[in-house]
Amino acid sequence: MAGLSDATPLSTAAETTPITRTDDRIIETSIPSRLDSLRWSGFHTRVVLALGITWILDGLEVTLAGALSGALKESPTLRFTNFDVGFANSAYLAGAVLGALGFGWLTDRIGRKKLFFITLAVYLTATAATALSWNLASYALFRFLTGAGIGGEYTAINSTIQELVPARYRGWTDLVINGSFWIGAAMGAVSAIVLLDPAVIDPDLGWRLAYLTGACLGLVVFGMRMWIPESPRWLMIHGQPDRAHAIVDDIERSVTGYVQDPGQHGWTKIKLKMRDHTPLREVAHTLFSVYRQRSLVGLTLMIAQAFFYNAIFFTFALVLTDFYGIAASQIGWYILPFAAGNFLGPLLLGRLFDTVGRRVMITFTYGVSGLLLALSGYLFSIGVMSAQTQTIAWMVIFFFASPAASAAYLTVSETFPLEVRALAIALFYSIGTGIGGVVGPALFGALIDTGSRDSVFAGYLLGSGLMIAAAVVAWRYCIAAERRALESVAPPLAFME
Repeated sequence: MAGLSDATPLSTAAETTPITRTDDRIIETSIPSRLDSLRWSGFHTRVVLALGITWILDGLEVTLAGALSGALKESPTLRFTNFDVGFANSAYLAGAVLGALGFGWLTDRIGRKKLFFITLAVYLTATAATALSWNLASYALFRFLTGAGIGGEYTAINSTIQELVPARYRGWTDLVINGSFWIGAAMGAVSAIVLLDPAVIDPDLGWRLAYLTGACLGLVVFGMRMWIPESPRWLMIHGQPDRAHAIVDDIERSVTGYVQDPGQHGWTKIKLKMRDHTPLREVAHTLFSVYRQRSLVGLTLMIAQAFFYNAIFFTFALVLTDFYGIAASQIGWYILPFAAGNFLGPLLLGRLFDTVGRRVMITFTYGVSGLLLALSGYLFSIGVMSAQTQTIAWMVIFFFASPAASAAYLTVSETFPLEVRALAIALFYSIGTGIGGVVGPALFGALIDTGSRDSVFAGYLLGSGLMIAAAVVAWRYCIAAERRALESVAPPLAFME
């Protein structure tokens, strides 16, 4: 697969898989069926590694922000308050919101592949600049730009992975990829343990070097993405069917060793009218009129998980330092088991989303997460938890909450038509994060500043209530998309009878 690219000679495609044209803009193609018929292969593994690393980068960034809270407060240059920490974290999320919207629109309009590199470049530059911050304003600005890069990555990456992975693997793959966030979290925790140890390095230099870790990892990703092709599904609709078929030919050679003969397979063909772009008016009509119910589900799931995750995780270190007296340099040791629970959840429960089904598993994971948070929050409020038991409680809660949060992205990315998929991911991620994520860290920072366990418990109850409400919505309205082709879950807008 080293040579796979979207510049494969067009003659190959024309010889092996003729494209049926009824006029200059209408084609019949079997590309979706060909992609979904493939077994799992090294190609799919490499796609997951090269694109899914986005979540590792995000996990690294978010964990560093949480683990470095104490160091930022103690820094002789910055001297942040708890509110300052929450404000800067909210700036990161606000950047992710706006980045997702802007880059999401571009992803649907100019293609998935170009955005891989644009958003990664934004992330790299901004996270490196964060290491040079000199006050709250500069730190918050650079965190905002870092978030914009990561938010843009979400839209391009989620849509591409959905469009390249065969239908029968889609649920588990998506959940595990999103769960890889916690591999980045573990990396961030280890970095914090080493770089915040005053016996090893000066603390004011340590947090700066920690952010440079993300920039170095991002440089590696550039090389990993060079061989990834454009999405054939996107190309077939946007007026480049020959190029799309050539890419699928190359993928088949990588997976099976040869280009499959259409005459030996009962592949379903779909008839499409190609288009250059999709007007925003049509996007709005599709999301809020044609698929209004699905939009309600996606928005509810996104808001609930965004508040639940961001409010708790961004203030993880503050709870440990302010209520349990844990030194800032030791926070990483508590994040490691927490990260393990978050990664094991999607890994062990993910296949059930493809077998038991989306509706049952989304309802179950959201509901259990909410109930467990309420219980542990009560135990925290009456003072019976230690730092160790608090960490164990969070580990168990997020074993269920991690696949729940990943399922929100899965739901949004597979239940809308291809032409609006990236923008749909961006829109619901942005609204959910804007309502649930940006408010959460600042709110919890203020609640922790009061020093009152009851105030923090009230915040936990709010997160719990949102998750339980989302579980109810999922049980009533979720779509059974497991093991189904994307085109059968939501036909392309270009689809013709």
